[in-house]
Amino acid sequence: MDDGARERLTRGRDHYQAGEYEQAESYLADLAAGDAPFADVFDMLGVIYHQQGRIDEAQQMFERALAINPNYTEAALNLSVTYNDVGKYKEANALYARIMEASKNAPGQLDPFAKGKLANMHADLGAAYRDVGLPDEAVREYEKALALCPTFHDIRTRLGATLREAGRLDAAAREFERVRDEQPRYLPARLQLGLAYYAQGRNAEATAEWQEILALEPGHKSATMYLAMVGAKAPVPDITGPRRQGK
Repeated sequence: MDDGARERLTRGRDHYQAGEYEQAESYLADLAAGDAPFADVFDMLGVIYHQQGRIDEAQQMFERALAINPNYTEAALNLSVTYNDVGKYKEANALYARIMEASKNAPGQLDPFAKGKLANMHADLGAAYRDVGLPDEAVREYEKALALCPTFHDIRTRLGATLREAGRLDAAAREFERVRDEQPRYLPARLQLGLAYYAQGRNAEATAEWQEILALEPGHKSATMYLAMVGAKAPVPDITGPRRQGK
């Protein structure tokens, strides 16, 4: 690589990392036009094009990245998502299965970014199953996500909420308790834990959780309302957030 190309690559990567996609594109597209042998150049361009809604071009860039480096996990994940976007579900599933198989054959080789992306893909699928009333399938997807990234507390909270909605109150409480123990200030899990306790008839423990939320965040609306209803011995509704409707 000559000095000019090296400079363009450095500038393109720097702008990309800074989220300055328009500036990054000019440098990276120039390198791609010269058939630069760098898989990450094509992967970065693919991400930029995808953000711009240029899905077909994004697909081409990800495919070129994988042609250079078939083991480029990030590009493979990006291409799998893009295939889904354009309705190529068979190709997306096959590519995703290949990624997962590679991770099984080479344990510990996935970098944290790739693990996070895979975890979020499982969580999104879990949410889709939950929205259409298939809790068992949703639970399995959330568990797959947490096997990859056990410290993703938002996903564990969604798992707990799904278990609670399915009537599996003990299992739900365990998930919420784990989040509380690992991240005490993550209030969505503590709010849900109170609901799980209340559904189990453990009113004093539910009250304690909601009071602790108010200690951490005075004026918290949901915790305040739940406490008022418990004091009035009224049924406690689940108002922990809007749910997406299945299509």
